[in-house]
Amino acid sequence: MKAIVTVIGKDRVGIVAGVSKKLSDLNININDISQTIMEGYFTMMVLCDLSYSELEFSQVKEELAAVGEELEIKVRIQRQEIFDAMHTL
Repeated sequence: MKAIVTVIGKDRVGIVAGVSKKLSDLNININDISQTIMEGYFTMMVLCDLSYSELEFSQVKEELAAVGEELEIKVRIQRQEIFDAMHTL
């Protein structure tokens, strides 16, 4: 299963490292990544492959929310098909 992880928060050192480390710990592969900083705010979108993770999607969601709290950012995950449907005109 593929999913989109979105990350938003005040820019600071360690955001990319923290989120990518958590994804690695959960055995989730990063297929594509885009990031930018806009007026001091960090934004990142990550296309992930959850095929190798042994966790349920809800558990992955909880783990990513927890790392977001640790890093003082918002980390959300959506299944790719839901993300695509929401962003199709």
